[in-house]
Amino acid sequence: MFEIGNSLREARLRQGLDFPELEQATKIRGKYLRALEQEEFAQLPGPTYVKGFLRSYAEYLGLDGQLYVDEYNSRFLVGEDEMPARPRRSNARRPEQRRIESNVVLLALAGIAAVTLLVFVAWRFGGSGDKQAIPNPRAGVSNKHKKAAPARKPHRRTAPAKAHLVLTATSGDCWLEVHKGGANGKMVYAGTLQPGSRPLHFTAKRLWIIAGAPQNLTVKLNGALRAFPHGDPSIVLVEPTTIQRAPTAA
Repeated sequence: MFEIGNSLREARLRQGLDFPELEQATKIRGKYLRALEQEEFAQLPGPTYVKGFLRSYAEYLGLDGQLYVDEYNSRFLVGEDEMPARPRRSNARRPEQRRIESNVVLLALAGIAAVTLLVFVAWRFGGSGDKQAIPNPRAGVSNKHKKAAPARKPHRRTAPAKAHLVLTATSGDCWLEVHKGGANGKMVYAGTLQPGSRPLHFTAKRLWIIAGAPQNLTVKLNGALRAFPHGDPSIVLVEPTTIQRAPTAA
C-alpha cells in the first residue's frame, strides 16, 4: 500500500512541473490534478473519471498508471459498484388505467363501425344506375370561335437610305474625282488611288464620280461587290442601290 496523492506530488516536484504546464500537456483541468494529489476524489465527476485521470497523470510523470488505478480500486471501491444500478420501471398498470384504456379502444371501434355502415348505405341507396358524364368545359367551344393566330407578315428588307461606297485600287493606279449630289455638288475627293493605299469610303444619298481607270478598282456598295462601268474616263452616278453611267453634266 502507498499514498497515491503523496506519490504523485513527489514525482511532480522532482521534475519541477507546475499545474498550468501539466494541464496543457495532459488536457486534465488543474483542479482535478490537485484533487488527485490531495486524494479528494469526491471532487471528480465519478470513479471512471478518477481512474482515467489517475492513469494519464501517473504515466505522464513516468509512473506505472495501472498500479495507481489498482491502488485506488483496492482502497476506495471495495464492495461498491462503480455504476449505480438504475431502478427498474414497473410494467404493472393500475386497474383503473387499464379500464380507461379498454373503454377508449371500444369507443374507437364503435366509431369505425358506424362510419363503415354509413358509407355502405350511401353507396347502396344513394347512387343511380346510369353513370353521370363529366362535362367537358371545352366541348361547347366551336373551332370557328377559336381565334386564329395572326399570320406573320413576310419580312421585307428596307432599302438603304444612303449609299456607302468603298473603293480599293487592286490592279493599278486610278485617278478619281468624287462629288456629293451631282457634277456641281461638293467635291469630297480628288486624287490618285494606288494599290496598297487605304480604301476610300464615301457615304451620301447620291455620288457623282469620274474614274480615270475604273478597271483597276474593286467596288463595294453597301457591303456588296458591284461592277464599276468602264470608260475613258468613266463617269458614273451612285445611288443607294445602283451604279450607272451618268452624263457629264448630271
